[in-house]
Parts: sequence; structure tokens; C-alpha cells
Amino acid sequence: MISKFLGSNAPAAASVNLILQVAMGAALLAGAVLARMKRFTAHAMCQSAVLLINAVAIAWMMWPSFQHTVLPRVHKRWYLAYYLWPIVHGTLGAFAELFGTYIALVAGTDLLPAKLKFRRWKFWMRFELALWWLVLLTGVGTYIGTPPFHSHSSLKCFLTLRTLRCFLAFTRH
Repeated sequence: MISKFLGSNAPAAASVNLILQVAMGAALLAGAVLARMKRFTAHAMCQSAVLLINAVAIAWMMWPSFQHTVLPRVHKRWYLAYYLWPIVHGTLGAFAELFGTYIALVAGTDLLPAKLKFRRWKFWMRFELALWWLVLLTGVGTYIGTPPFHSHSSLKCFLTLRTLRCFLAFTRH
């Protein structure tokens, strides 16, 4: 079973989703390389495909799980890592998906008026890439927070946050 392969007690769908999300994160990095190579059509197709696949993953796997597992109990125990990780992940993820959609609309269509379009392409696309990876790392934290891992969640959270700090330091250069 794939869940046992990843060492979690999470449902198989969560393990499949984690693998899919890591693959999409790699695809976004490949898309960034395409942009640096000035292959903008391939870049746009790659990034848009990831955005669309992620929207399906959110609708099919993540939102139903969040609705069933977190929302009914969040008002009582939001501060526990088991609930806090999905809340942070979901909030950042929703923003990243919506911002990615905005970028796709700005870059690939004429649907938005000029006043609503940004001009600093590199900055905002790099911001979105960093945000996506932050969301991916909080998703790993959410996955790790699934029992039996959450008894050791402080160590796992520390390692995840340290990885995030290293990534953010790397993206500044």
C-alpha cells in the first residue's frame, strides 16, 4: 500500500496526492527554467497545466478531506498541530491557487483591464513559485501530522520549518 510506503497512517488518496503535489512542484520549477530559457509558450503551458491539475486535486481530494476532518472540530481545537497545519496549508493554498489563476489571466488573456494587470512579471511569478513551495511544505506538515506521526510532530514541524527557511534563503539570491 502506498501509505505504508511513505510511512504514514494517512489514507492512500492522501499519499497519492502528496506524490502528485511534489511532482507538480517539480513541474513548476521546470516551467521556471523554461521561462529563463525564453521559451514562454512552453512555460505558460507547463504552469497552466499544473494550475488546472491542482484545482482538480483541491476539489477532488483536499477540500472534501478538510471539510470532513478539520471543519467540524476546528472551533474547539484549532491550536493543535493536527488542525493548525491543515488550516495554514488550506489558507495559503487557496491564496496560491487564486493568485496563480490571476497570473494566468494577466499573462494569457485580455480579459482583465490594464489597470488590474501587474508589470513586474519576474517578481510576481517568483513570488508565486515561492508561495507554491511554501504551500507544498505546509502540505507535508499536514501529511506528517496524520497519526501516528503527530505524536512526534514538534520534531517534524521543526524540520519542515528549517527546510522552508533554507528554501527562502536560496530564493533570495
